[in-house]
Amino acid sequence: MTVTLERPVTRPAPAAPARRRRRNRRYLVYAALVVAGVLTVMPFVWMLLGSVKPEGEILNDPGGWLPHSPTFGNYRQWFVDLHIGTYFRNSAIVAVVTVLGNLLFCSMVGYAMAKLDFPGKRTLFALVMVTLMVPGVVTFVPLFVVVAKLHLINTYAGLILPFLTAPIGVFLMRQFIRSIPDSLIEAARIDGAGEFRIFARIVLPLSGPPLATLGILTFLASWNNFLWPLVVAQNQDRYTLPVALSLYSTGEQATNYGLLLAGSVMVIAPIVAAFIALQRWFVQGVATTGIK
Repeated sequence: MTVTLERPVTRPAPAAPARRRRRNRRYLVYAALVVAGVLTVMPFVWMLLGSVKPEGEILNDPGGWLPHSPTFGNYRQWFVDLHIGTYFRNSAIVAVVTVLGNLLFCSMVGYAMAKLDFPGKRTLFALVMVTLMVPGVVTFVPLFVVVAKLHLINTYAGLILPFLTAPIGVFLMRQFIRSIPDSLIEAARIDGAGEFRIFARIVLPLSGPPLATLGILTFLASWNNFLWPLVVAQNQDRYTLPVALSLYSTGEQATNYGLLLAGSVMVIAPIVAAFIALQRWFVQGVATTGIK
């Protein structure tokens, strides 16, 4: 008679503690993100609330949040007395034309460096990368001399032309266009399409995310540009918003903080609106172009 002994069945340890630890870590990450988000937004909220405070209230209680006597006098002064519409128009013209120029020229140069073969291609791309390491202050004076020699001082052209193509835009578009399959472009060439048609019909429609990323970065840089418009714009008819904000919010004796906060709100509002509208493409563009 044979007796078989049954081995005890070993059951895996319950997964509940591991799931609980993962859930707790996830909650900690969410809590840290919420705290970081609140700390990031707090200065903007204080600026918005301070823009509707009278000047005396800001000076008496600089750290206060809620306005005791809210007023839109600061905004009224910008629109009625300081004619902010002129400065807003100048900033909009400069920013929009600069963005459109970068979207077109950077994508064209990026396509050439990613998909075309020509002598000196690697050297040219190396020069583009080197220019990324050169601070803008280094080229500021030579650039101003060139613009002055071309008689472009106090003109829209003088404000726009030096920034129509940016090295970071060329790098961004080149990195993305390299990911487009070569077979797709070769098929178009076999069908008789020229390079401009391939660029317009195939490359540009596929480059939505990097174009949105480049557009936001260029708009942000152009809209907030202060030093170049301050030097090139010689009278208030060509002042942009940052220049007007710095000149007209400071009096002979002291800074008008209410006027400064109201102007800052109006400068930041278009940037926030543009980012909210294009944030999905912005994140996708950063994720697909190798920018870390």
